Amino acid sequence: MSPDHSERRSHVVMVEPALTQLAKLTANETHRLDRAIVAISVNPRLGTGVPGTPLRDYVDEIDGVRVIYYVTALRTITIVAYVEA
Repeated sequence: MSPDHSERRSHVVMVEPALTQLAKLTANETHRLDRAIVAISVNPRLGTGVPGTPLRDYVDEIDGVRVIYYVTALRTITIVAYVEA
């Protein structure tokens, strides 16, 4: 019998607008955002779907971050389009 395995984390890629925003964040903001991105990579369904688009909107009220992203069809890559911290 094979052991139960948790889902594999998706690979996270940031597009240019997100990278530009990331460059403007402080070290503390980057750390908070990193936790949110790890959570999304483990469970890409965390965010709320944006109607009429493939985008998902994830807001972490505790850390005060927002990530807009979409996930590829096989859920192996999560593409981050927008970050806010």
